[in-house]
Amino acid sequence: MPRAKIVEEKIEEKNMLFFALYLGTKNASLILLSEGENRLGTLAMAIPQAPKMVGPPLSSILLGDRNVTIARVLAERLAAKMNKIALVSVFIKTVDEWEAGPVLLKLVEKTLKRGEVEA
Repeated sequence: MPRAKIVEEKIEEKNMLFFALYLGTKNASLILLSEGENRLGTLAMAIPQAPKMVGPPLSSILLGDRNVTIARVLAERLAAKMNKIALVSVFIKTVDEWEAGPVLLKLVEKTLKRGEVEA
C-alpha cells in the first residue's frame, strides 16, 4: 500500500521567506502555505470537475476570512492539476494576497515538482 507523500519547500521573494508543507494521499492533496513560519491560515477546499463537465473545480472556504481569494484559486488549481480533492491553507501577515499570489503559485509549482522527482 503506498504511503502518503510529504514535501517541505521554501522560497525567498522580496526579502521574505514563504514556506510550503505538502501532504499527498491517494485521494487528496493538502498544502499549507505561509509567510515566515509554518502556520495554518485560511483554508479552502476544492474538488475537481467531473469528467465531461465544463467549468472550474468546485471550491469553498472552510476556515478563516483573510486571503480567501488566493486560497480558493490555489485550491481550484491544485484540484484540477492533481485530479483529486485539494485543501489549501494560506497564512500571510505582511503582504496582501495580490502581491503574494504569484509567489505562492510559484511555491506550489516548485513543491509539486520536487514531490514528483522524489516519488
